[in-house]
Amino acid sequence: MEEQEIANKCRRKDREAQQELYEKFGEYLFRICLRYMKQRSDAEDMLQESFLKIFDVIGKFKWLGKGSLRSWVARVTINECLQKLRKKKLLDFSESVENSKNTCDKPYESPEKENVNCIPPAVLQEMLLSLPDGYRTVFNLYVFEKKSHREIAGMLGINEKSSSSQFYRARKQLAKKIINYRKKQESV
Repeated sequence: MEEQEIANKCRRKDREAQQELYEKFGEYLFRICLRYMKQRSDAEDMLQESFLKIFDVIGKFKWLGKGSLRSWVARVTINECLQKLRKKKLLDFSESVENSKNTCDKPYESPEKENVNCIPPAVLQEMLLSLPDGYRTVFNLYVFEKKSHREIAGMLGINEKSSSSQFYRARKQLAKKIINYRKKQESV
């Protein structure tokens, strides 16, 4: 079935279409959940919750052409992940702007691109998951979802400077982890 047909049948609660939607996008949406949830079991729960939400609100989906269903289910999933993080009070953005300005003025060593490309994806994923929830969430929204700091601020209920600061701190911590990992690999 094509995306538009799947969406139309899911609106009518067609079980086969719902199963096809799950099979078509389940792995993709699970990878999104893994970026936001620290524990694999939490990501699995989020995937199920996201599909329940998708099936519940599929009537709001508007067909805009090829790929629009994929984008829409991803957006629903991301919103569900953000809502869960907020509900669990895992997103802490309680830094002062003055404090973040001082931190952001300090330069850090950035790893070379080829050093990053040599790191296995699973290791990079673990590095991302080790970041504090706020840093990781802003990093994911900025890098993977291509949101601006203004959009992130609106989504998370913070100001743009906090979003920018969280992103900077995430990059700084990741850079340090990558450099340390590469040094360990070179010494082996």
